[in-house]
Amino acid sequence: MVAAERCSQVSQTTIAIDTGLLAVPDPGSNDVRSYKGIPYAAPPVGELRWRAPASPLAWQGVRPTNAFGLNAPQPKIFDDIDPSKPGTSEDCLFLNIWSPAPLNGGAKLPVMLWIHGGGFAAGHGAEPRYDGAKLAARGIIVITMNYRLGALGFLAHPTLSSENPHEASGNWGLLDLVEALKWTQRNVAAFGGDPGAVTIAGESAGAAAVSALMASPLAKGLFARAIGQSGGFYSAPARKLETRAEAESKGQAFARSFNAASAADLRNLPVDAILKATTGIGFRPIVDGNFLPEAPAAIFAARRHSDVPLLAGWNKDEGFNLGLVPSHRWQSYKSMVREMFGERAAEVLQMYPPHDPASLRTLGGDARIIHATWAWIEAQKAQGTADIFRFRFERAPLTPEGWFGDRASRDAGAFHSGEIPYVFDTLDALPWHIEDVDRNIALITSSWWVNFVKTGNPNSAGLPVWPSHRNGGAPVMHIDREAATRPAADERHRFLAQFA
Repeated sequence: MVAAERCSQVSQTTIAIDTGLLAVPDPGSNDVRSYKGIPYAAPPVGELRWRAPASPLAWQGVRPTNAFGLNAPQPKIFDDIDPSKPGTSEDCLFLNIWSPAPLNGGAKLPVMLWIHGGGFAAGHGAEPRYDGAKLAARGIIVITMNYRLGALGFLAHPTLSSENPHEASGNWGLLDLVEALKWTQRNVAAFGGDPGAVTIAGESAGAAAVSALMASPLAKGLFARAIGQSGGFYSAPARKLETRAEAESKGQAFARSFNAASAADLRNLPVDAILKATTGIGFRPIVDGNFLPEAPAAIFAARRHSDVPLLAGWNKDEGFNLGLVPSHRWQSYKSMVREMFGERAAEVLQMYPPHDPASLRTLGGDARIIHATWAWIEAQKAQGTADIFRFRFERAPLTPEGWFGDRASRDAGAFHSGEIPYVFDTLDALPWHIEDVDRNIALITSSWWVNFVKTGNPNSAGLPVWPSHRNGGAPVMHIDREAATRPAADERHRFLAQFA
C-alpha cells in the first residue's frame, strides 16, 4: 500500500508515510503546517558510517513532528551558521516539510527541495532563514534537509572504495541527497505534493550540489527543475575538482594521522576527534566514478545530464566574504596572482589590475564562486534545450556593524549568501536593518522563485518580466531596488575559462 493510499485510512491527527505514522501539527497563522525532523534514511552510524545511505527505519506508534532533527556534526566555521541549535549528531539524516495542502485533500502541489550551503562542511536545514512557511503559503511544498558534512560526508579511502560495489568512496553526502529525493518521490504525495514536479534548489555548496545532481545518472528522473544560487560543481581557477585517486590519497593521510589501518579502525574513531582533525573546509565532493562517472563538464558535453529548466546566478560582491586573501597588501597581490596563474599572470593582471582596489575582491569572487556558476549555466545553454533564467543579485543588505567581525558592513555590498532571506522572504529572521525597499525586493524575488517551482518559468502578472537567457543578447535579471534585465557581460568569465 502506497503512502497516499494509507493516508486516507487514518485519522486527521496523523499522516502515513512508508515508514509509519506522523503526527499532524496545527497549521500556523498562514494555514501552513510544518512537519519537522522526519528521517529519510537510516542513521549513518557504526557500520553505516562512510557507506551509502540505507533505507529509513520503520517505527511503531505516532512519531512527533514538532522538533527539528539533530544537525550533522560540524565545527563552527561561519558566523551566520549556528550548528548548536538544535544540536549535532551522526544520526542527522532528517528533513522538514512545510505544506499548505488540506489534509487528505488530494492536492498535487509543486515541491522545492532546498539544499543548504556551508562549503560542504557546515549548515543545516533548520536555519531560520530557510523557514519555508511564506513560500509554502503561496501554493508549494518546501522541504529542507540535512546531509553528511566534512570528513564524515566526503572522506575517500581505498579500503572504503574496495568494500563498495561500485568501487567508489567519498561522495556520501551527495548520495544522501539522492536518498532524500527518492524519499520525496515515495512520500511527498501524502503531504499534498506532486512527485513529478520537484525542483532541487540550493545556495553555495547547495548550488554546487544541484549542478552535480543534474550531472549524476543516479538522480535521473528524480526532479523536474533546478535552482542554483552562487555555486557550481565546475573547475575554477581557485578550486579544481578532485579525482577519486587524489581524494583517496588525502584520505590515507587522514587515516595515518590516527594510525587507522582498516575501515573498522576508521569507523571506531570518535566524532570529536574527526572534527578536531578537520577544522575548516577540508573535504569536499569529488569525481568518484559512481555518483559522477566523469566531471560534470564532460557529462553535460555528452548530453547525458538531466536537461531541465534552470534558474541560476550569483551575487555582485561574492568576493567580499569569499575572496582570496583580503588582508594582503597590494605588493603581495601580484605574487599571489603569479602563484595562481604562472607564466600567464601578466594577462590576469591586465584583466584584474593591481592599481584597482576592487581587483582583489573581484578576482576572488570570480575565481572561487562566479566562474563555476557561469560555467554550469553555459554548459546547460550549449548542451541542453530547456529554458534558463540567469540573475545577478545586487541589493546590499543593511547589516549591523559587527556582522562581518571587524570589517565594515557598509563595504560588504551584495555579499555571498545575502540573497537567501530575500528568496525565502525571511528578512525578519536576521537582525538586519530592514527597509521597505528590502521587503519589496523580497516579495518580488520570492514570487519569481515560487513561480519557477510551479511552472519552470519565473514570470507572472504583476512582476517585472524576466526573459529567458536563451533569448537574443542572453539577458540577465539584475535584482536590486529596481529589477532590470541587461545583456550578459561575460568578458571576465570567458577569460577565466582558459584557466579552469
